[in-house]
Amino acid sequence: MQKLKGVYNKIGFPRLIIALFLLILLVSSKVLGLSQANIWNSILVRFGMNSILVLAMVPGIRAGIGVNFNLTLGVVFGLLGALLSIEFGFTGGMGFLMALVIAIPMATVAGILYGLMLNRVKGQEMTVGNYIGLSIVSFMCIIWLLLPFTNLSLTWPMGKGLRTTVSMENSFGHFLNNLWAFPKGTGVFDTASKFSFPTGMILFFVLIAGLLWIFNRSKTGNAMAVSGANESFAISNGLNVNRYRVLGTTISTVLGAIGIVVYAQAFGFLQLYRAPLYMALPAAASILIGGATLKEAKIIHVIIGTFLFQSLLVVALPVINIISDGQMAEIIRIIISNGIILYALTRGGEEE
Repeated sequence: MQKLKGVYNKIGFPRLIIALFLLILLVSSKVLGLSQANIWNSILVRFGMNSILVLAMVPGIRAGIGVNFNLTLGVVFGLLGALLSIEFGFTGGMGFLMALVIAIPMATVAGILYGLMLNRVKGQEMTVGNYIGLSIVSFMCIIWLLLPFTNLSLTWPMGKGLRTTVSMENSFGHFLNNLWAFPKGTGVFDTASKFSFPTGMILFFVLIAGLLWIFNRSKTGNAMAVSGANESFAISNGLNVNRYRVLGTTISTVLGAIGIVVYAQAFGFLQLYRAPLYMALPAAASILIGGATLKEAKIIHVIIGTFLFQSLLVVALPVINIISDGQMAEIIRIIISNGIILYALTRGGEEE
């Protein structure tokens, strides 16, 4: 009994309820005859395409700035790196690599500047992050119209400016999805479909998460965590708290840039203008649902939270679509996604 109670306390009531709800939906999808291969393939793809954006929340929380609601900053430079890669004509793996090579230095500089600003508004980081994110999106709406791109796949056929949605079909769209992907034989999930495991995308997440795991256990990573957990204790031990806050903010911004490139190639499109504004809240909700608090975050929280959040969205829509005869699918999607976000944010600091 004590062991069961210990497991319950470790899992937590919110994650237990969400996991049970997800299990009910999965069983319902099987009963209703939905393709299990398609469902699990979608779950893994959505996990891979969103996981690094969620991972970007970890350094900020550990450094003491809380949930990075200005993930938009990194997202914008990731989009810019991808656009420049396409403009220069890179495709496939080289296109993906060049997008990262271009985006990471810009995101690093932006992250340092943003971190220095956050040091002047201690205690209000998340509020300021929201306003800065909105300002950056508004500013970039003008910049996207003014940048002198010439690639016809990026620009409008008439007039100036970049398209709202840019197809990546002829550049590096689905590169990681298809990299080393392997199909399972018919009958593993059902008799009508084949399941394809997005090996490249999952391995890329493992690589980035592994590098962050190593950093978190390094002397610098531990010092950053101490600075974020207890500023007074860190100062008394000679740690430069402001420097570690800037470091955490910078890493978070860079991961945001990497994450959106992975997201975009999986989605097959770059979404500009107002789209980056909506990337931070789902990422924040995912890590909080995974068990993180506003003071502590681990990679396991990223894995659990991203899987639960994305799985619910994948399974709930087709199930509700069949039950409601297609009348409530979009309403339920909004309720589930926004409900999870709201719940996660209101309970983010309660679990220790």
